[in-house]
Amino acid sequence: MSDVLDWSGAALEKLNTAPYEAAVGRMAEHLRQEVGAGRLPFLSMPYMNALKAQLQELSPLLKTFDHMLLLGIGGSALGARALQKAFFPQQDQPGHSGPCLWIADNVDAYALEANLAKLPPENTVVVTVSKSGGTIETVGQYFIAKEWMQEKLGDAWQEHMILVTDEKQGYLREEADRFGIPALPVPDNLGGRYSVLSAVGLIPAQFLGMDVCALFDGARDIAARLAAPDLDAGTLEAHPSFQLAVWGASLMDAGFDEMIFFSYIPLWACFGDWFAQLWAESLGKEGKGSQPIPAIGVTDQHSVNQMFLDGRRNKACLFLTCPNLPAGPKFPADLPEKFGYVAGKDFGELIQAEGLGTRMALSASGVPLVEIRLERDEPRQAGKLIALLGAATILTGWLMGINPLDQPAVELGKRLAKARLGADGLKEEKADLQAFLTADRDIREL
Repeated sequence: MSDVLDWSGAALEKLNTAPYEAAVGRMAEHLRQEVGAGRLPFLSMPYMNALKAQLQELSPLLKTFDHMLLLGIGGSALGARALQKAFFPQQDQPGHSGPCLWIADNVDAYALEANLAKLPPENTVVVTVSKSGGTIETVGQYFIAKEWMQEKLGDAWQEHMILVTDEKQGYLREEADRFGIPALPVPDNLGGRYSVLSAVGLIPAQFLGMDVCALFDGARDIAARLAAPDLDAGTLEAHPSFQLAVWGASLMDAGFDEMIFFSYIPLWACFGDWFAQLWAESLGKEGKGSQPIPAIGVTDQHSVNQMFLDGRRNKACLFLTCPNLPAGPKFPADLPEKFGYVAGKDFGELIQAEGLGTRMALSASGVPLVEIRLERDEPRQAGKLIALLGAATILTGWLMGINPLDQPAVELGKRLAKARLGADGLKEEKADLQAFLTADRDIREL
């Protein structure tokens, strides 16, 4: 067996895929141009060898710490958390005494104060991730963590800091240069939601002892063909990422405007949150796109699955499975008669049966479904999944006629927040803010 996609339930016969399939030559040419111009480092990974060396050099330093506090938001945190939960579950288990990763990914005063009150600064490294060096949610936490380290450790504070930011410019790069703080770059043209297989996600992975090389190798299994300078239409047409892109674009045309990511690998559930940002931020543009919905098997069989099965017929599904998950303990042989059907069976058989039942029920309910079936739940497969879904998202956006690499709409909210805090400039935003705050409100008592 190998890693496969099962298209049996994809409902291709109900979709008009022909216009998108016919675009394969144009897509191949576009990929060659973008990769050649250095605008798709997510696929070409030109930084890979240098990053491997940098991580190896950083490894002795990381091993001197018991705790890592990661400051980042969105794509600067979601990939790291997915890898942590997938490959370092022992941190959430009783009696854990090894390295611990703590992720501060929100403007949450309670959590930040708890981290600073309970983490031992002498055994903690703070990793701040911001490509621009100007993300106020992250840099704001950096200011506070920096002051905390200075108060607790004096002149040694910078020895407990690592920065991940632009290689040449931005506030965090200035901090690295000024104080001699170790800093690893975020490659040019690598947006946050595509950055997990860069220093953004791999410094935490290295700290926790994951097999970083296997992650890279898995991603390269998928991406190398797409990044090849001689990529042709035939190669792209046969590539699973293009096939997923054709399916995704055709689904939206047919009114399927929600995409479920249903993970039946429990430890990989956080890849659903990572996928949600990837899909939503890349494709939600110009009145287009579909809403990603992370779901966890079997937990969500007992919650939102009723909506998936019997609600509006506007949902499609990517269904993640692995038939070789741990068997777990056996059910006792002596069980009450009504539970006798599981007597003596492995506990792990239950999730396989539940996954099969849910997959069949979704298909029977008219939900187009592609199963991503992984041979193993190991780092190489995670790298393949990351590259597959990232490439499929990019290609889907191009087929839709939008740019899947920017996120223009989210900037307005950021500018208005800065205006509220009194940042310089932003005259128009401050006027809009004033008008909003002084307008009559329809306020009703709770």
